[in-house]
Amino acid sequence: MANSSTTYDDILACARSLIVNGGYNGFSYADVADVVGIRKASIHHHFPSKVDLVRTLVARYREEAKAGMVNLELQVSEPVEQLRLYVGYWEACIADASAPFCVCALLASQLPVLPEEVGVEVQAHFRYLSEWLTSVLERGARQGQLHLVSTPGDEAETFMATVHGAMLSARAYGDPKIFGAVTGQLLERLTSCFPCDENRESDGRKFYDRDEGSST
Repeated sequence: MANSSTTYDDILACARSLIVNGGYNGFSYADVADVVGIRKASIHHHFPSKVDLVRTLVARYREEAKAGMVNLELQVSEPVEQLRLYVGYWEACIADASAPFCVCALLASQLPVLPEEVGVEVQAHFRYLSEWLTSVLERGARQGQLHLVSTPGDEAETFMATVHGAMLSARAYGDPKIFGAVTGQLLERLTSCFPCDENRESDGRKFYDRDEGSST
């Protein structure tokens, strides 16, 4: 795992997993070194400080998320299916534990104690996700596929908060099925008059070009 050609990526993948499991303050360079199988000096070579490491991690996560959503929109045009696939991506990741929690959602819960450089990246992720969801919901409402009870922007914030809250509930109860139960009701409310094609792909992971590293 310590091959020089992959050390940089291995460090990021390891840090991501450790953050998801224990938060920003729940790991050290010694932990990363033990998992990756390198010396701490090697980590400092790539990332002089923990702030540099986590800031880079979140920035990469943001870019991967953007790429995934762009790819999703290229493959699927209907807003309803885009939402289902977005939720399906997380449902599948939580079910098989490949990505049990969105790293930005976890870091957001620690925002008051995060270094400013990291906090800025986390907030940028949420702004982008909110903007994307707003555009999807707006198109869906305009096409008569989605039924909104508030503005697209407010509905986007509700959607995002529900998805992240469902992640938290699934983790708290140790039951991945809770995520699907919560988000299923959310989608049902939004699409109550829009039929679901059961033959369509529900696992949105194929549209996301993310290296989850078994670690949103």
